[in-house]
Amino acid sequence: MRARSALACGIDVVDIDRFRRLVTLRGRRVLEIVFTRDELAECQDRLDWLAARFAAKEAVAKALGCGIGLVGWHELETIAGADRRPRVRLHGRAARRALEHGFVRWSVALSQSRTVAAAVVIASGSAARLARLPAWDGSER
Repeated sequence: MRARSALACGIDVVDIDRFRRLVTLRGRRVLEIVFTRDELAECQDRLDWLAARFAAKEAVAKALGCGIGLVGWHELETIAGADRRPRVRLHGRAARRALEHGFVRWSVALSQSRTVAAAVVIASGSAARLARLPAWDGSER
């Protein structure tokens, strides 16, 4: 019998002006709450790039089947790889949730115009891999 594939998609769109107003209203602290140091350094305070990464975080959470809250902002990262293509890095509860779903590969596409930033995320893996995982007791590791 062939192993079933695990597959999920998430998509999100961010209005860049609305994102800019949020940052203006709440200050730099909101950026530090939402983004990791690596994300902030990579984006060099460009709000259009940060808005795209905000969309990516939401899209990853959708692919994981949960919202922000069940996983934290810093547990979802989008960082450029050596080839400059965006890569998803998961930590903590987000990484554990991905393993529970059998997701071992992530693809992310980011796009932005003058007014809108968007992200599409595909998570994939094998249900056979999921069957080999040890049971999780719900504690953070």
